[in-house]
Amino acid sequence: MTVSRTKAAGAALLTVAAGLGIRAVADGDIAKYAGDALYTVLVCALVLVAAPRTRPLAMAGTGLALSWAVELLQLTGLPADLSRHSTVARLVLGSTFNAPDLLWYAVGAGIAWAATAPAARSGARPERGPIPANDVPPASGPAPDRPRC
Repeated sequence: MTVSRTKAAGAALLTVAAGLGIRAVADGDIAKYAGDALYTVLVCALVLVAAPRTRPLAMAGTGLALSWAVELLQLTGLPADLSRHSTVARLVLGSTFNAPDLLWYAVGAGIAWAATAPAARSGARPERGPIPANDVPPASGPAPDRPRC
C-alpha cells in the first residue's frame, strides 16, 4: 500500500482538529481517553508521512509501540520535568504515567489500522506475477522459419 504524504499529512491535521474539537465540547474521562486514542492515530499518520509505503499493520504497530514508549517513559519523571518548562513537551510527552492510557493507545492504533486496511485490500497494491508465455504479443512481421529456443 502506498499513501501519499499529502493525504497522510491531511489525516494528521484532521486528527489534531478532532482532538481539539473533543477538548472543546467534552471534559473529564471522555476527553482524556479520546485524546489518548487520537494521540496514537496522529502518531500512525505521522508514520505514513515518514514512510508512505508502510503496510497498515506495521503502521498501527509502530504507532502503538511509540505511544507505549512515551507513556512508559513517564515512569522516569523526565517528561514531567520537561513539561514544566515546555508546553510542546507537555503535549507530546505528557507528564504522569496512567496505565489505562495503554489500552486507549491500542484503541487508537486499531482505529488507524481500520482506516487504512481497506485501501490496502482494495487493490492499492496489485498482485504481480510472471506473464505466461502464451500471452506474449507476437513480434511484428512474418514468423521466423527456425524453431524458437
